[in-house]
Amino acid sequence: MFSIVFKNIEKSEITKDLVQERILTVVERFPNLRPEKITITLSMENSPTQAGPDVFTVKFQSREGVYKGVIVQKSASNLYVALADLVDHLLERLNRFSDKARVKRIHKNRAMKKKIESVDEIAA
Repeated sequence: MFSIVFKNIEKSEITKDLVQERILTVVERFPNLRPEKITITLSMENSPTQAGPDVFTVKFQSREGVYKGVIVQKSASNLYVALADLVDHLLERLNRFSDKARVKRIHKNRAMKKKIESVDEIAA
């Protein structure tokens, strides 16, 4: 399973279960996304010197595989809102990432096909 890191926030089984549930829905939609290579970081920032609201941040990072290097981070005044924003944005980012890979593969295949056709024309 993927790793969940709590930073400046207390570990909670309820939070951990909710994060697993939400991220697993994303993993199910993208079979090439390897859950053991995913890190989710939950953090809270508040300033001890200035009064103000706490800012909760949820960060998704894929370390290996097809989606290597995909990092999405969302912040909100509520941890659960930040998690929901992250999941929505993550679906978009992964779709876009896989589309880019598909387009690159198509362009590479077309270029290779043109090379082969030009070699065949020279040989004929």
